[in-house]
Amino acid sequence: MMDEQNTAEPIVEATPEAVAPVAGAPRDTRGGPRGRRGPQGGGGSRGGNRRSGGKREDRPRSEFDQKTLLLRRVARVTAGGRRFSFSAAIVIGDRKGRVGVGIGKGGDTAGSIEKALRDAKKNMITVKTTKTLSIPHDVMAKESSGIVEIRPAPLRGIVAGSAVKMVLELAGVKDVTAKIHSPSKNKLNIARATIKALSKLK
Repeated sequence: MMDEQNTAEPIVEATPEAVAPVAGAPRDTRGGPRGRRGPQGGGGSRGGNRRSGGKREDRPRSEFDQKTLLLRRVARVTAGGRRFSFSAAIVIGDRKGRVGVGIGKGGDTAGSIEKALRDAKKNMITVKTTKTLSIPHDVMAKESSGIVEIRPAPLRGIVAGSAVKMVLELAGVKDVTAKIHSPSKNKLNIARATIKALSKLK
């Protein structure tokens, strides 16, 4: 019994001095939280900058400004059930006389807006304005259920509402008044009627 007690090794409690690394010893960066946050782990500031490659390259800004008229979810009934997609209608213009309206459908909002943007660029018109960026005469147009009348109004700015004002602003037209003669509240039809009216200017 005495021999067994003498052969047992004494238990030594770990102290901060015993756990501290020895001065001059190589540092292990492969394991532990410090190694994961370092450059090799990719979680630190150096690793993040190296992975991202520095600053992002800014995309070139489009020459056209755009505003969203409608963005809604639509459903198509098939034999397997309903299939949902998104429909978008936007207005684009350079505020210098060019303006257009387009619609697009896609599986997500980004895809539908991109298609609407391409459609609007295909259907752009150039508005014939005066030197003060007003219109030369009264004009009226009807598109589906939307009926719009536009008249010149010197020194009054744009007096219009709904989608008419959105189209006139992106077209760069000033000092006009517009009135919607139809009870319809469909913004897409009203915007198309405005485009049709502006295309009649001489």
